[in-house]
Amino acid sequence: MGGNLRLLPILDRREIEAGIAGPLINAYIKELGRERALKVASRVINRLAWESGAELAQTLGGNSLARLAKGQGQWAAGGALEREVLQISRTAYDYNIVRCKYAEMYRKSGLADLGFVLSCGRDAAMFQGFNPDIKLTRTQTIMQGADYCDFRLSLE
Repeated sequence: MGGNLRLLPILDRREIEAGIAGPLINAYIKELGRERALKVASRVINRLAWESGAELAQTLGGNSLARLAKGQGQWAAGGALEREVLQISRTAYDYNIVRCKYAEMYRKSGLADLGFVLSCGRDAAMFQGFNPDIKLTRTQTIMQGADYCDFRLSLE
């Protein structure tokens, strides 16, 4: 991703990316089939997300859950996410996303069916890049129709 795009809020970047990646992925789905195309797309997106997580840890000067919580503001910039923190400790960071403008944007742009791959699907890889000992448990997402996303992060 180009350096100039990094200056934009992440929601704006995702919208730009979706305008390019969405039609490409849909074309690959037609050629290769849904499962195969999404597997390839996910592999690329997850690699980029892992790199982003590693970069975030370096930028924040550490990879603790407390630093992660402080560094997540960039994803919520401009009200893109409304987060309800349930607990944060040295070994656990539990929160719910109760509003997600990413999901709203993907629906509005006609890419709701790809929103999970383009956005939510990268979360686990990003957390792993940030700290390989973080385990993410999530049972539902707004992108997939739930009322909220349940993020449960733990360090083992």
